[in-house]
Amino acid sequence: MAQQSQPAQTNRQSTGGTISATATQGSQSASQSGSAASNSSQLNIPQTAPVGVLSVTQPPQTTIAFFKLASNQPITFAWTFSDVLSTPKALTVSAVCENGITFPVGPTDGVIPGTATSVVWDPYSFQQANPNSPLPQATYTLNIFDQRGPGAARAPGLLQANSALRFALYSPQAYTPIASGWQCSACNINSVVSQYAVHPAFVSIMATILVMFLSGIAVIRNGMH
Repeated sequence: MAQQSQPAQTNRQSTGGTISATATQGSQSASQSGSAASNSSQLNIPQTAPVGVLSVTQPPQTTIAFFKLASNQPITFAWTFSDVLSTPKALTVSAVCENGITFPVGPTDGVIPGTATSVVWDPYSFQQANPNSPLPQATYTLNIFDQRGPGAARAPGLLQANSALRFALYSPQAYTPIASGWQCSACNINSVVSQYAVHPAFVSIMATILVMFLSGIAVIRNGMH
């Protein structure tokens, strides 16, 4: 996982992607009397205040989104804040593969400004720049948390870490022309028949049909006598 560093400027671009940010309620109130970071530390948050929540809006969380690992195929992750009374100093965004390996998301090694509401990640560019850390074709969990870390305790008005979004990465197969020997295995009738012929269910069905056929012949013969 990437180490936290100083927040980058908004809308910064690099081979890893871009960041966009908007002011949250906490930063708006703090900016009236100075910087959001300095004033948020002086903010008295009532213990009855709800925990700050980050909700991912892009991609939708209804299903697992599939993204292609290919050139010019960036991924945009976007979110909104609610009940965040103290603006985070920074956010860390990472993709945790199902094999346990964590990859930084975004152009700044995964650490973005605390007011950011989206980040654009180019996994193909990341993979080209990090050949020793290839991105597996697998399912990932998107982790977003503030400077307190992913395991920070729930606290009134402070951002709670989010790991609700799951997505998958896949690599398309290389194109092979017919002239170069490409064949459609599913289009070969002999291959299809041979696959079904050795299947236990196919053998059982054929045996049942044969028994029914022979029984029908016996019934017809008995009726003729």
